[in-house]
Amino acid sequence: MSSRTRTRSVKTAGVHTVRIPRQRGRRSDPFVIVVPERPSLTREALGFLGRALWRFRSALAPTGLSVLAFLVAALLHAIDWWSGLVVAPLAAAPLVWLLILQRRRPAHGSVLGWRIGLALLATLAAVWLALAAGFGPLAAPLPLVWLLLLIAAQTTWFIVRPSR
Repeated sequence: MSSRTRTRSVKTAGVHTVRIPRQRGRRSDPFVIVVPERPSLTREALGFLGRALWRFRSALAPTGLSVLAFLVAALLHAIDWWSGLVVAPLAAAPLVWLLILQRRRPAHGSVLGWRIGLALLATLAAVWLALAAGFGPLAAPLPLVWLLLLIAAQTTWFIVRPSR
């Protein structure tokens, strides 16, 4: 087949262009057919999910942090079991924060309740991280505790976070 009669295919950024050679006779004007490539259904779904996650990224901050904590716990557990002992003192940090804050700026009523709740939630999360690093994040009750902490943190975040 000669190069004059063979169609040439040119692939450019997301568009498949087929060039048809010049025709002889009455139709001597060259023309180009452009057929856009359609993305797959999987690509469309992942694009939609990515755009939704990016749009609501600040509202889903506790979910992202809890997934990150789960991955960090799995990595620490894979390194060695004693890494949980290294993380364990982190569980006392929220309680120390609460005591220091109460001494510097004493609070009463609902403010004290929110402080205690936040310190309790952070302490439970740090204890979970230490236990998950030591025993593995999928050990008996730890996934359920992780899920309950995730729900509590996300719910608290939706209540406390200012809406736009």
